[in-house]
Amino acid sequence: MAPSNTFAEAGTYLFARDVQERLTPNETQRNTLIVAGVYVVVIGILWHVPYLNKLLYPFKYVAMSHAFAGLLTCAKIHSIELDPDEGGVTTMKGGVACITLPAGYLGSSFIGACLIACGFNTNASKVASIIMAIFFLFTLWWARRNWLTWVLILGMSGLIVVFWFVAGSIALRFFVLFIGVMSCLYCLWDIIDDTLARKVNTSDASVFAERFGCCPSKVWGFIWLVQAFIFFGVGVLVGLVAFKQDVDQQKVDSSNFLAVPSAKSSGVALWTHTSNLFVWCTLICASLSTPIWISHDYRRTCDAML
Repeated sequence: MAPSNTFAEAGTYLFARDVQERLTPNETQRNTLIVAGVYVVVIGILWHVPYLNKLLYPFKYVAMSHAFAGLLTCAKIHSIELDPDEGGVTTMKGGVACITLPAGYLGSSFIGACLIACGFNTNASKVASIIMAIFFLFTLWWARRNWLTWVLILGMSGLIVVFWFVAGSIALRFFVLFIGVMSCLYCLWDIIDDTLARKVNTSDASVFAERFGCCPSKVWGFIWLVQAFIFFGVGVLVGLVAFKQDVDQQKVDSSNFLAVPSAKSSGVALWTHTSNLFVWCTLICASLSTPIWISHDYRRTCDAML
């Protein structure tokens, strides 16, 4: 029994040591955590300061989560409209309400957690930006009647392209990290504003409580708030465990994966890629905006299940 206990204790010790090593941030990860902490402070200040909070408008994409949850539950998405104050409006028919209603908060925090984890690594940030581009294309199709959505999405796409070329895509990594932190914090503060600090009758939590009962809107808001905190923490932990490469190793890896042009040709290449992006965006805008001239008769609802 003694040797068996010794082996068990040794195995437990090795496992605990391995977990500690994986969760202990290296210098590059510490810098990333510091930057994320600065983002939290800056976003918190901007969120609560009148006029300055308008700077955060382009990064509120809760409506996208509603739409994709509806798509996954076989709903028909009629339109998406990004709103500077309320995040957005999704109009759909069908779907599963118990999934689509909380998807705005939980989906935003989940996506934010994924982006936070990717923000610890340059190549992961590149992959994340490509996935975001696919999400943007779907959003542009659903939002073809709303010019503000087009402006915000195209502006975000332009920033992603530009940051891809800055400092070997390191700027892209911190931009993806910022979007992730913003998505999580937006979810947290919006739940507090809409359900805990005050009651908004048109909030997702209020509609969810009205349809499914069981608990009042503040209880559902608190449950979603706890889940959002968990997503945020898991995103950080995944980033610490999965991406241990230091900044030098990330530069080497980035140069071999969807690499940017060399310094001598970077200016020409950036202009070429930006021009191509503009041409493609113009063509897409022309094709997607055609229905605008056919019919302007559509009704605005807040995540309505028609």
